[in-house]
Amino acid sequence: MNPNGNTPEPVAIPRSKRPSNIWLIIVAALFIIVPFLTWYLTWFGRGLSDDDIAKYLVDETNPRHMQHALLQVEERMERGDGSATKFYPQIVAASKSSVPEVRKTAAWVMGQDYKSEDFHRALIDLLRDTEPLVRRNAALQLVSFGDASSRPELRTMLQPFEAKCPIAGKIVSLLPVGSSIRGGAMLAKIRDASNNLYEFRSPVDGKITAAPAGTNVSPLLNAGDQITANQTIAWLNPDRTTMLDALRALAYVGTKDDLPLVESAVQIDASAETASQSNQTAKAIRSRTGQ
Repeated sequence: MNPNGNTPEPVAIPRSKRPSNIWLIIVAALFIIVPFLTWYLTWFGRGLSDDDIAKYLVDETNPRHMQHALLQVEERMERGDGSATKFYPQIVAASKSSVPEVRKTAAWVMGQDYKSEDFHRALIDLLRDTEPLVRRNAALQLVSFGDASSRPELRTMLQPFEAKCPIAGKIVSLLPVGSSIRGGAMLAKIRDASNNLYEFRSPVDGKITAAPAGTNVSPLLNAGDQITANQTIAWLNPDRTTMLDALRALAYVGTKDDLPLVESAVQIDASAETASQSNQTAKAIRSRTGQ
């Protein structure tokens, strides 16, 4: 009580306003949702309806859409779903796309139906493609058709690849001998006469090596060296996966002329897996040819 005998009224104590957490929650959610949606919408395993496949297969503005649709059709082919055949004309059209990744994927998909003459003809055309990875996929899939016309390309998959830079200029940087590289990864940077910097990307998977014996090439190049257009700037030994694919294919279409190359595969990759496949392929060729 106060001196006057009255009970004092309670005094309201002002409280500081607590900040709302709603914006923090929204921001945190966006950090989770946006990457998930980006992944999901570009994930090739995401199922597509027939309408989506038909639309994606002709979407030249978005090559990933075309690849997604191609792989979805491949899944149907693998499980014997007859609905896949209605997309065959679009798959053949995709094999003529201006985008190498799309042509490469189309080549792989066409090998899943070795009874389609349209696919057979399209794969033969792809053996003349300007991109080595497209040619290689076509060569591997032609084996399913019992077509031995892919032998020359299969043989190149067991030999060092000559990487030629399409422009002239000065080497700014170049991966050293011994470096492993994936197809599409940067192999060198070149500065042209107009001072533009050009990134030369590896055409194939492999490992940078010295020039094979007997090749008429200049010594190893280094940063600062000048190169001419279409000059060889690196040799790439094939990676193990490429060699195993080629060896398996040659087991079906190889001839006695391929035996020396098949048996020398271990000189590039001395792994037990490559040695075993080399032996199996050599035996298969000898058995087929009576050698």
